[in-house]
Amino acid sequence: MDLSKSYEFFQPEMCKERIHIIGCGAIGSTVAENLVRFGLTKLTLYDFDHVEAHNIANQMFRQIDIGKTKVEALAEMLCDINPDVQNDIKLVTKGYVGQKLSGYVFLCVDNIDLRREIATACKDNPYVKAMFDFRMRLVDAQHYAADWKNKKMVEDFLNSMAFSHEEAKAETPVSACNITLSVVPTVRAIVAYGVSNFINFAKGGGIRKLILVDAFGHTVDAF
Repeated sequence: MDLSKSYEFFQPEMCKERIHIIGCGAIGSTVAENLVRFGLTKLTLYDFDHVEAHNIANQMFRQIDIGKTKVEALAEMLCDINPDVQNDIKLVTKGYVGQKLSGYVFLCVDNIDLRREIATACKDNPYVKAMFDFRMRLVDAQHYAADWKNKKMVEDFLNSMAFSHEEAKAETPVSACNITLSVVPTVRAIVAYGVSNFINFAKGGGIRKLILVDAFGHTVDAF
């Protein structure tokens, strides 16, 4: 892959560890696409779901992907962008079911209980370098992150998940037909900030523990 546009800014060899993307829907598929365009290829994709017609509106998938598993459809797309991906990518079609994690972890599932379970299980895992979490409503979204060597940051990361999946669902906008509402600008905006947070960290910089974005109010706050 020709990285001449970005290589002086970020060299993918700065990130030697594997990147785990747990959940390959709107957020996860967009995170993966962003990372691959930076030349990163050591990805493990986790998702048990299949691409459906309504996924096309806010996820990276295409009409030709309908019916495929999300991880397989996403892997095909990533390999089209950078053929080198096929040598390193791993697919977990059963989703996350307690696998050991290391390196960088992107939590992109739409269930806060599972995200909390993963983060808690890894709390004392010395092989995890950082975790990145995304939460999204219709026009606003939040990105949480933690340097896993910083115990206070890990504690704050876990404390940010002190609510249930049912409570989260109650705050999620839905249509009259009870379909969760989601639009591309909000997805792309929060992913852009989350991936830039990861890139800064991989380059040896600091990590922002919380980024708040309103994609349609045109506001962003970072802490």
